[in-house]
Amino acid sequence: MEMRGLMGGLYKISEWIMRLSVTNLLWIICSIPYIFLLLPTLMAQTTDQFLSGIILSSIVAPFTLFPATSAMFAVARKWVMGEVDAPLLRTFFRNYKESYLQSMIGGILYVLLFAIMIVDFQVYVKELTTLKLVSYLFIALMVLLAVSLFNFFSMVVHYHMKTFQLLKNSVLLTIGRPIRSMSTAIMSGIVIYISVSSPKLMFLIPFFTGSIVAAIAFWNFYGIYTKLQMQAEKNAAAAAEAEAEEAAQRASEDAVGIEKLEADKESNVRK
Repeated sequence: MEMRGLMGGLYKISEWIMRLSVTNLLWIICSIPYIFLLLPTLMAQTTDQFLSGIILSSIVAPFTLFPATSAMFAVARKWVMGEVDAPLLRTFFRNYKESYLQSMIGGILYVLLFAIMIVDFQVYVKELTTLKLVSYLFIALMVLLAVSLFNFFSMVVHYHMKTFQLLKNSVLLTIGRPIRSMSTAIMSGIVIYISVSSPKLMFLIPFFTGSIVAAIAFWNFYGIYTKLQMQAEKNAAAAAEAEAEEAAQRASEDAVGIEKLEADKESNVRK
């Protein structure tokens, strides 16, 4: 029996708190090796310690963080598509297993891209005087790369494609739909900023931040997917209609030709 009114609303809120927190905790648990290396890095006292920690955590990320993130996006996919009662544990671990290889390969490539951009940024900072302009440019590029990473995770759990097709399409989708990309970046940025803005809100990180960002990112991706699908259906319907009209025109022309031929035959017989 479905509860209504205030109690029904509170029950639904508690259900969503449970879904978000359980999914976020599963994501963190499956990313423990990466987190184990990242936390000391954030508290490093020297630049050398910080850089070595970043390098080690980046090496581990494709094998732990990226598959766990894909599994989290698979759960978010269920929510966005209306399957809010999908079993969390089964959905998470089934997709963790199924998407592990593609997530790992994609993770390696994305880590390399981020590393190249960071190294280039360091080089340009030392050589150029227009530091502020270069900083803004690199920040914008890294935000776009992060959004394309979110699109990659969304496509891994939504499509059956080869890994390099997923990587190519995630980049093209990010560039080709700038409004949706900006929406993903802004909303995800707000959630992350709130989570780290105050020590009192740090509890959001282990319980809600990741799963909320995944839901936002997949929601924007699914909006793009729905529009593309509708456009493809319209194009297919228009092509079928044009083909039907062409076939009808050919049939009409053939009928006119047959009538003319019969008329000529009848005229010849009379002669």
